[in-house]
Amino acid sequence: MKKSVLRAGLLSIICLTVALLHGQSGAMPADDPFLWLEESEGPRALAWAQAENEKTLGSLQSDPRYDRFYRDALTILQEKHRIPYVSLGGRGLENFWQDESHVRGIWRRTTLESYRTENPRWETILDIDALAAAENKNWVYKGRSCFGRRCLVELSDGGKDAVSIREFDRDAKSFVAGGFELPEGKQSVSWLDRDTVLVARDWGEGTTTEAGYAFVLKELKRAQPLDRAREVFRGERTDFEIVPLVLGEGRIHVTGVARRINGFECQYALFGPAGPIELDLPKKSAIVGIVSGRLLVKLDEDWMRSGETSFKAGSMISYDLAEWKQDPLRAKPSVVFQPNCRQALRGFGSSRNFLVLTILDNVQSKAFVYRYDQGRWHAKPIPLPENASVSLSAVSQQADEMMFSVSDYLAPTSLWYFDAKSKRLELLKTAPAAFDASKHVVEQFKATSRDGTRIPYFLVRPRSARFDGSTPTLLYGYGGFQVPLLPSYAGTVGRLWLEQGNAYVVGNLRGGGEFGPPWHQAGQGATKQKTWDDFIAVADDLIRRKVTSPRRLGVIGSSQGGLLVGAAMTQRPDLFNAAIIQVPLFDMLRFTHLGAGASWTAEYGDPAIPEQREWIEGYSPYQKLVPGKSYPEPFIFTSTKDDRVHPAHGRKAAAKLAALGQPYFYFENLDGGHSGAANFIEQARRLALEYTYASRRLSPEPPGAAP
Repeated sequence: MKKSVLRAGLLSIICLTVALLHGQSGAMPADDPFLWLEESEGPRALAWAQAENEKTLGSLQSDPRYDRFYRDALTILQEKHRIPYVSLGGRGLENFWQDESHVRGIWRRTTLESYRTENPRWETILDIDALAAAENKNWVYKGRSCFGRRCLVELSDGGKDAVSIREFDRDAKSFVAGGFELPEGKQSVSWLDRDTVLVARDWGEGTTTEAGYAFVLKELKRAQPLDRAREVFRGERTDFEIVPLVLGEGRIHVTGVARRINGFECQYALFGPAGPIELDLPKKSAIVGIVSGRLLVKLDEDWMRSGETSFKAGSMISYDLAEWKQDPLRAKPSVVFQPNCRQALRGFGSSRNFLVLTILDNVQSKAFVYRYDQGRWHAKPIPLPENASVSLSAVSQQADEMMFSVSDYLAPTSLWYFDAKSKRLELLKTAPAAFDASKHVVEQFKATSRDGTRIPYFLVRPRSARFDGSTPTLLYGYGGFQVPLLPSYAGTVGRLWLEQGNAYVVGNLRGGGEFGPPWHQAGQGATKQKTWDDFIAVADDLIRRKVTSPRRLGVIGSSQGGLLVGAAMTQRPDLFNAAIIQVPLFDMLRFTHLGAGASWTAEYGDPAIPEQREWIEGYSPYQKLVPGKSYPEPFIFTSTKDDRVHPAHGRKAAAKLAALGQPYFYFENLDGGHSGAANFIEQARRLALEYTYASRRLSPEPPGAAP
C-alpha cells in the first residue's frame, strides 16, 4: 500500500516536471497535480508526509548539533523557575502550567501573598493530562470563560482551532453534571447569566460562513438541547464570522452581536425589545469595554462623526454609558487617546476604576492608567523600566490591581505588580537567564524600501562582530494583520542561536501594527508587495552594512510570516542561503479554499476577482517556483491538525520543489494546530530541527558534522 502511494506521488512529480519545463511562465497548469495534498488526513497525503518526515528526521537528527539543541530547548521550555503568568480575579490568581510532569498542563491557582514568594503554593483545579488519560482523548487546553465559579472550558483535539466546550465548576473542581456541553466546532460562547449563554457555532447545514465560522447566534438555556436554542441574530454567509457581545461593569449592561464582515471590518448591533439596533460606528472599530461609566471604542480608521468631530485612526474614544444606552445613535463620543504618526495603541484593559493602555512610540513601549474625572480623561504614566517592551499581563476588574510583563532581546523578562489606587509598583518575578547575553548588543537601524520609505529593524549582534559579512544571521518578519513585532526575550533563540556567535534581526514591516492602522494599510491588499519589498530592503541593508552576506543570511517566518519568507525566497533567492517557513500560506491563488483562508480576503484580496487575482498572482510563492532558478534550500514546517492555515500550503510547496529538482526539508507534526506543537516536547523538537538546519546552512560546520 505504502509503496503504491509513493509511486503515484512520484509519477505526479514527473508529470509536473515535464509540464513546467515546457511552460513559458510560472503559472500552474489548469489542473494542479498536487491537489490531492489538500486532503488534510487523506491516506495518500499522510503517507507522503510520513515519508518526508522520515527523510528530514534522518538527515537533521543525525547532525551532532541536534541532540544538544533539543536538550537545551527542552530545558529552557520546562524551566521550573520561569514566570507563571496568572489571571487576576475574585477567586485568586489562576495559571495554566506545563512541564515535564504535566505535558498537557494543569489549571491551578494561588493567592497573591503566596505568589510573591519564590515557591508559591498551588492548588490544582483541572489536570488536562489526567483528563485525557481518563477519556482516552488527545486533549489540548484552549482556554476558559467564567461566570463566578462556573467556567466554560475549551478542549481541542490535537490543537485544532475547533474546540469542544464543557461547563466546569472551579470550586468543586469537576465538570457540571447536566451542564452546558457543546460538541466540537469553531465556536464562541458568552455567559448571560448562570443559566443562559449566547452561542455562535455551526448549527447544521448552511449555518457557517465560507471560511467555516458561525454566522448564526442563538440563546441557549441550561439543559436545553441544541436544536431548541432560540435564534437571536443571523448574519450573512459571506461574513467572516459573528461573535456574541456581552459587556458588564459589575453587572451586564450591554448584550448584542459583533458581525465581523471581514478580518478588519465589523458591524455592531444591540439587542432591543423591537430587535437588533445597528450602531453608528465605523466598520473598522471595536467596542472594547466599560470603565467608570464610559463605553470604550477603539478606532482603526479615520472617522468624521455626522459632520461634528473628526477622530484619527488608532484612537480610543468613549461614550457616557447611560447616554449611549438611552440612544446609541445620538450619544456623543470624546477622545481618550489619539496617536501621532510614530505612535500606536498596543494594548488595553480595565480595572475597577481605571483604564490601562500600553502605547508604542517608535516601537518603544510605555504604560499609562487613565481615570475619568470632571468630564475628561486624565492619564498618568506607570514608572516601569524604559527602553523595553511593556505588555499588560493581567488586570482585575474587582480591584485596581494589574500586572505588566517587561522584556527586551537580551534581558530576561520581568513581571511587575501595580496597584493603581495606591500607586504602589512592585517587581514580582524575573525569569532566569537562559543564555549569556553579555557578548551581544542590540541596535536599531532603518532600511530604505523600494518606494523610499524608511523601515526600522532591530539587530542583535555579537559585540565582536567584524563587519566583513561573515556573521551567520537570521532575519525574522511578519508584516500583516496589524500585528506589531516588539523586542522580547526568547531564551531558546539566545541559547540555540545567539550563543553560537550569530546575529538575529527583526524587521518592523508595513502590514504590521508598529505604527498603527496606517502602517498596516500601507501593506495590505493591492499594496501587499510593499511588505515583501520592506523585508528584502532589510536584507539588503544588512548586507550593505556587512553585518552578513548572502552566504550567511537566512530568513524565518510563521503563518503570514511564512508567506513573507516564501515571497522573499522566490523574488530574491540570491539574497539568502536559508529559509525557515513555518505553518505557511503559500498557494495564494487557492488560499480562500483552504482552511480558514476565505476569512483573510481583507488582508490579501480575493483571487476570484480578476483585478485582485492579478496582484496576488504577482507574488504567490507557489506559482513563482519555476524552472531555471536556484532557491535557498528551505525548511518547511506544518501541522496536520492546523485547521486555520491548511497544511496543503506547505505540502504543495515541498512537492513542487521536488518536481523542480530543488533540495528542501519538510516536516509535518501530526498535532499542534496552528502553533505547530501541542506541548513542550514537540516544541523542543521543532526548535532543534530548525536551528540544526540554520546552523548547517549558515555556520561553519563543527567537527564530525554530516555533509
